[in-house]
Amino acid sequence: MQTKDINEQIKWAQINKDVLRSMENPRMAYWVAVGTCLAMLMCAVVAEIYQYQVGMGPANLNWPQMWGLYIATFIFWIGMSHSGTLLSAILHIVHADWRKPIYRFAEAMTTFSLMTAGLFPMIHLGRLWNMYWVLPYVSDRGIWPNFRSPLVWDAFAIFTYLTSSAMFLFIGMIPDLAICRDNAKGWRKKLYTALSLGWSGTDRQWRHFRKTYLLMACFLIPLAVSVHSIVSSDFAMSIMPGWHVTSFPPYFVAGALYSGCAAIITLFILLRYFFRFEEYMTIPILEKTCKLTFVIAMAWSYLNLIEFAATWYGHDTAAKEVLWDKFTGPYSPYFWAMLFFGSVLPFTLAFEKLRRHLPTMFVVSLLLNVGMWLERWMIVSPTLSLSYHPIAWNVLWPSMVQWAIVFGSFGWFGLLFLVFVKVFPSVSMYEVKEMVYHRRRAHVEDQAKYFHRRLSDRQPATDTPSP
Repeated sequence: MQTKDINEQIKWAQINKDVLRSMENPRMAYWVAVGTCLAMLMCAVVAEIYQYQVGMGPANLNWPQMWGLYIATFIFWIGMSHSGTLLSAILHIVHADWRKPIYRFAEAMTTFSLMTAGLFPMIHLGRLWNMYWVLPYVSDRGIWPNFRSPLVWDAFAIFTYLTSSAMFLFIGMIPDLAICRDNAKGWRKKLYTALSLGWSGTDRQWRHFRKTYLLMACFLIPLAVSVHSIVSSDFAMSIMPGWHVTSFPPYFVAGALYSGCAAIITLFILLRYFFRFEEYMTIPILEKTCKLTFVIAMAWSYLNLIEFAATWYGHDTAAKEVLWDKFTGPYSPYFWAMLFFGSVLPFTLAFEKLRRHLPTMFVVSLLLNVGMWLERWMIVSPTLSLSYHPIAWNVLWPSMVQWAIVFGSFGWFGLLFLVFVKVFPSVSMYEVKEMVYHRRRAHVEDQAKYFHRRLSDRQPATDTPSP
């Protein structure tokens, strides 16, 4: 028994050492990624400064194309945020052990995606100093927000989801922050001491921690579903052709889970390479994530077909024209690319050899998110280009300013994520230790049952005496 305890302590000490080392000495590719994200972000900053000084004219936003890339990318980042926290909460409730090495960075992805999405309503507003008009609050000017508008619901839902996801991420990190506190020096030790909230690992603290984390997980599941359902109401509650569709809420939720799972695969492969996490972010975990992504992709494709069928066999002539214009009009190359990347390419996830090939999965995960971004753009632009009145028909392509800001938003997200994994542990140390302990215990119990069965088989049968 003593030898077993020592072996466990060595294993657990190695887990601490590996994760803490990842925060100190990443590969050179990590710093290349940081430089790339900074360059992308500077492109967006320069474009926004130019747009701020000149006005919204360079963005080509005018009637009827008053949304364009900004709102399409806003929807994309809101969708990206859903898989991290939602899947982490669901898998935590069902006790799926394979989530434990990867859920931390998935939850961080949720928080940073929401922080990125929140920038686009301000950028789209043009007058950044009037951002407070968008927020639903009572003011002394007597201006009350229209609480029947889905745009106001967006403000409530996204702010609630952002604060809840950040709390969920922080609460789950408290035991690991205490480990970092005990092994850090200088400014890191001061930071981890403040954030660990006096954690000492007592039985009372663990009981309260388990209950709080489970309660937050149960709270976040309906919240995550409701947030993207509310975002879909921005479109579904309008009378625009192609938007007034009752299947939009589940369609948006499925698309959000789809893009988020694809992003988890991308970040999984990058972190595995940057920080040498081959022992923790294993191929079987990647396979499970790929299988989950494939299932969600098929659900999203099915909802797409439902939407096409409902529009085609319906009585809304304008909606049919918008749908036919997507297939054959000026947006058709991007629409067919969306269908290929979103519905055909996911079949590569069904083959075991491809799932185990990391370069292939990395490229596939990026292309899946390209397809999901195109899907958001195909929701916004074709409808605005072909509305009810012919006077409003106009195909307007995005300007370089729009492309630069959208391009820079990926650099902003990447920079936030890379700073996070450098300052905070991207793998949950205490959860991985629990997984190792439970697997070792199950292995010992299986061996005991096996040897007990073998001994039972070897015992000679005793002859019962005859009466």
